Amino acid sequence: MAMVCLSDFEAYAKKYLPKIAWDYFAAGADDCNTRDENILAYKRIHFRPRMLRDVSMMDIRTKILGTEISFPVGIAPTGFHQLAWPDGEKSTARAAKAMNTCYIASTYSTCTLEEISAAAPGGLRWFQLYIHRNRATSQQLVQRAEALGFQALVLTTDVPYTGKRRDDIRNGFCLPPHMKLKNLERDFEVCKMSLLDPSVTWNDIYWLQSLTHLPIIIKGILTKEDAELAVRHGVQGIIVSNHGGRQLDEGPATIDALVEVVEAVRGRVEVYLDGGIRKGSDVLKALALGAKCVFIGRPTLWGLAYKGEEGLRDVLRILQDEFRLSMALAGCARVSEIGRHLVQFSKL
Repeated sequence: MAMVCLSDFEAYAKKYLPKIAWDYFAAGADDCNTRDENILAYKRIHFRPRMLRDVSMMDIRTKILGTEISFPVGIAPTGFHQLAWPDGEKSTARAAKAMNTCYIASTYSTCTLEEISAAAPGGLRWFQLYIHRNRATSQQLVQRAEALGFQALVLTTDVPYTGKRRDDIRNGFCLPPHMKLKNLERDFEVCKMSLLDPSVTWNDIYWLQSLTHLPIIIKGILTKEDAELAVRHGVQGIIVSNHGGRQLDEGPATIDALVEVVEAVRGRVEVYLDGGIRKGSDVLKALALGAKCVFIGRPTLWGLAYKGEEGLRDVLRILQDEFRLSMALAGCARVSEIGRHLVQFSKL
């Protein structure tokens, strides 16, 4: 079967992944309303396309934190890539480098930071961090990432406790015995993630800044109040994210939260988004509403499940082609021409 769109990869992954792995990747919290709303919210946004704009030459490149990427889609941090493909995060890193985009490696990788770095030398990589109760563990991870050439630190803020994911509880989800959380000093049972520190506050941003020269990006912001606090605490970027709907159910879709976050920061830091990106037109809508770049989570895992590095490259290439086409049909020849004038929200 020809893989034409991202839903083709989703169908393949659902058919061929072990049920426990599929359920883990697909899981949302509680009733999964926020997970599903992340996708549905895009359908309420419509384009206002412009005509006769000369789109014979297209330029879809952009820059994030000063580094150019081939198009404004990167790879969001997701855990346990070996559940999808034997080479795990090494394949993810290679695909991101091949497509000249950014890969945010997760703390909960099944490959070490050193293996990820060696798999794709010179690739654009950021490191996603959870702050653990054992601060020394987090400190060592930050210092390892910086020494290995990761170019930014992405602090996930929305997991003081792990959300209730019903299928994982029913399945008794744990990593298979041959897989390890390679970046943590001690193995621990994934189904009892008790090492996360629920006492983390905004003051811990200053602690992180004292450990590293890397720019710090805050992931998990959904309100203008927290966006303003992030800027006040000197971060360099914000990822509007609800953890793929895996944490607090009934929260806003990220594309809906994006607008107030962008308005709050007033251009002082770069704003990115993850959650619900399934088509190139979704990317265009997010950029029109102020995102500098978007990051894909579950589609990364679907691509890996299909053909590893090659499958993930296919996913990224499809998004790239769809984004270019959507831009052209909307009347934009370059990313700098995308703006709020391009979209309107459905009237209730």
